[in-house]
This record gives sequence, C-alpha cells and structure tokens, in this order.
Amino acid sequence: MIAGITDVLNPLKNILTEVLQWLHGSVGLSWAWSIVALTVLVRVLLVPVTVRQIHSMQNLQAHAPEMKEIQQKWKHDKQRQNQELMQFYKDNKINPAASCLPIVLQIPIFISLFYVLRGFEKDIFPHFPGSSLEWLGLVDITEPVKYGWGPLLLVIYVLSQLSSSYFMSTTMQGAQRIMLMVLPIIFIPFIIGFPAGLMIYWLTTNLWTTGQGLVTRRLMPKPAPPEKRSSRAPAKDDPVPATNGSGTKSQAGRGGSGSQAARKPVAGPPRRVKRKRGGGGPRK
Repeated sequence: MIAGITDVLNPLKNILTEVLQWLHGSVGLSWAWSIVALTVLVRVLLVPVTVRQIHSMQNLQAHAPEMKEIQQKWKHDKQRQNQELMQFYKDNKINPAASCLPIVLQIPIFISLFYVLRGFEKDIFPHFPGSSLEWLGLVDITEPVKYGWGPLLLVIYVLSQLSSSYFMSTTMQGAQRIMLMVLPIIFIPFIIGFPAGLMIYWLTTNLWTTGQGLVTRRLMPKPAPPEKRSSRAPAKDDPVPATNGSGTKSQAGRGGSGSQAARKPVAGPPRRVKRKRGGGGPRK
C-alpha cells in the first residue's frame, strides 16, 4: 500500500525536488530556508482557495443561529435534521467543504515532502557538495525532530498549530472546536520521529495561517447578517390607526371633520334615576 502511495505521489515528489534544488542552487538559499520558501510558494498558489475558505467560514458564522434552530428543532430525528441542513445550505449557497479545501490540498504536498526528505542525503545532497543541512545551527533537516534542539522546534510548532486552529475554528461548535485545539498535542507522539525539515514546513504553514487570519479579520468585509423574520410584525400595507392622548382612535381621515364627529350622539344604555327614600308621601 505504501509503495502504491509513493508511485501516485512520484510526479509531486519530482516537482518538489526540482523546486528545492532551484531555490538552493539558483537563488542561493540554504536547504532549510529553501523549505521555508517552498512553503510560502505553496501558500501563495493556494490563495484563491483560501479566499473561498474565508468567505465560506464567514457565511457559516452569519447563518449559525438559523442552523442552530434547525438542529434544535430536529434533534430527535437526525436524518430529517441532515436533510433540512442540506436544504438550508443549498438555499443560502453555503459550501461547508470549502473551509477544508486548503488543508486537503496540502496533505499530498506534506506526504511528498516527507518522502523527499527521507531520501535527501542519498539522492539530492551528494550533488551539492559544501552545502549544509542545518537550520540556524539548531537542527538537521533530515534528522528526526526529537534530536538536539528539535523539541524546542516541536514546542513552537504546537503553539503555532494552536493559534492557526483558533482562527480556523471560529465557526465550529464548542466540542468540535475543543477537539481541533487538542489535536496538536495528541499528534506529538506521532510526529516526534518526523524529519526536522518537515516540521519546518508545518511550522511555516501555521505561521502563515495565523498571519492570514489576523489580516483577513481586519481587511475582509464580513457578509451582511440575514434578515430576522418575525410573525408579529405588522404588514407594510395595513394602515395603523392613530390614537389621541387618551388612547382612543382619532376621527381624522374617516371622511368627516373632528367637530362633526363630536356632535353625533353616542348610543348607550338608558340612564337610571335613583329615587330618594323617605320624606315623600304616597302618590295619588
């Protein structure tokens, strides 16, 4: 299975190798800084997809109250809940998958770079005598991140991953957001054996995502919130009767003047006259 994945990723591996060799041989960057420059190039190419991701996240955030109402209404019927949510996405032109596209597109690049660095000392490094594999005199890009100053790089990675996850999870529910924030810590036992150069790529990606989140929050306009509908609101075409100070309806606008309406006798029950008791004789 691993051999099959390697064969599929061979074209991407060749492209990454050519770019790294060009950045090192022609531009004059060290191998470690070539990886940083490669990461920046990848993120620049993904800018159109990232813009779609940001718009999708903002759109989801604007409609979050309405989606929560649907979830509460059909919380006992998950199938109907999913149907209603899918219809809501369709009616409001929301694509939840757009928020995951940048991450999905980077996974093949990440895996391909892993295989490039695994065979780096044998396949690429001998063709460039005199070059160095160290980054800032701290780590060797081909050695596992657990050696030397690699754990410090790992701590910086975790902090950068938490900050980038914070900006990516602003529209998620509480439990989903907590899970996304905890994942970087859970991944530590698995990535501690990765080459340091791969960690440099991941760290640069996280820093780019964090800076991108700060910039877009300031510069990109948020979508207008949806109109709030209320069944108690009066219709625009229905006339609202005016009232005077005592709370009774005004006579103006009914076809007659106020004085004529005032002269009209008001029909009502007959007035009863109370008789006085005593002092009077019987009637004859």
